[in-house]
Order: sequence, then structure tokens, then C-alpha cells
Amino acid sequence: MFSHFELQTKQILTGNILLIFCCAFYLAWWILAFKPTGAVKGMRSGWLLLPAVIFGVVAILQIVRGSSAADRQFVLFSQTAVLIGGVIVYIVLLAATRLLLNRQVTTELFLIVGWTVLMFLEMNALYAQGQYSRTAAIVMLVVTVIAAAVSLVCYLLYYNLDSMRGYVDGMVPLLIIGVMMVVVTVSVMRS
Repeated sequence: MFSHFELQTKQILTGNILLIFCCAFYLAWWILAFKPTGAVKGMRSGWLLLPAVIFGVVAILQIVRGSSAADRQFVLFSQTAVLIGGVIVYIVLLAATRLLLNRQVTTELFLIVGWTVLMFLEMNALYAQGQYSRTAAIVMLVVTVIAAAVSLVCYLLYYNLDSMRGYVDGMVPLLIIGVMMVVVTVSVMRS
């Protein structure tokens, strides 16, 4: 399927597909475990988190491997700067959401920031590998920031919503990330 791509691009595409599976299992768990009525609790739904974690970890490893091999002279920005920026953004958002907004801290904040950093690394690498033009990479980075902002809004609103709206609100970031990974994968495969 990816035979005409370089190893780094194959790793990124494989990681994207695995991340799509991760989102699908995580979303399936959310749909069952957080239903406003008739929620499926415990291991009857919790087992879905195991493949979600496995697919997610392997996806991250693949995307990082493919992204870290990017030719440094052709990248849009320093990958080290992206990683440091991600840590700073996470710390600022963690402090702001907890101390200023009194929002209970959950794993989702880490996942939103982590996914955003991963996408920045990936777009950087896909540009360096010639899979995306500068314009296409920048457009995808802007879309990534918008997707992360929408996900962050959902994160902030969750505990202030009734059970049905909170149920739907919790699905939005997973759907956004899954769709973004499909879009990137399809666009690279068609190039």
C-alpha cells in the first residue's frame, strides 16, 4: 500500500492509521461508558481502552520515528522548538485551567496538547520529505491549531454541561482528531 514512499513517510502514514484506530476504540469506549442512560461501566466497556492505548503508543512511536528523520535543512521550524513549545503550552494551560478556571485536570488536556505537538512534528516532516508544499503544510498547521482550540473549548465546557451535552461534547475532540488523521493520510497517499 505504501510501497512507493520513503521509509519515513511510511512510518508517518502507519502511525496515522494506528492513531485512527486509537480514536475509534477510545470513541467506542466513550459512547458506551458515558451514555447518559444505560452506561456500560467497568470492564464491560473498559476493555476498549486497552487497544486504544496500544494503538496510540505504537502510533506515536511510528510518527515520531518518521518525523525525526526529516532533513533538518528543509524543515519549516526546529523540532526541538516544537517539543519545548509543547511543554510550555501544556504547563500554561494546566495552570490556567486549574488555577484560574478551577477546572478539574484530566488526561484529555495532555492528549490535546500532545496530539497538537505530534501534528506539528508530522507537518514539518511531510514538508521536509516533499509530501506537502509549504502552503499545504502551513494550511494543515492552521487547521491543527483550530482543531486543538475547538478540542480545548470542549475540554473546558465539559463539566458545565448537562449529561447529554457533556456526552456529545466529549466525543468532539476524538472525532476531530480521527478525521484530521484521515485527511492527512489520504492527502499524502494521493500525492
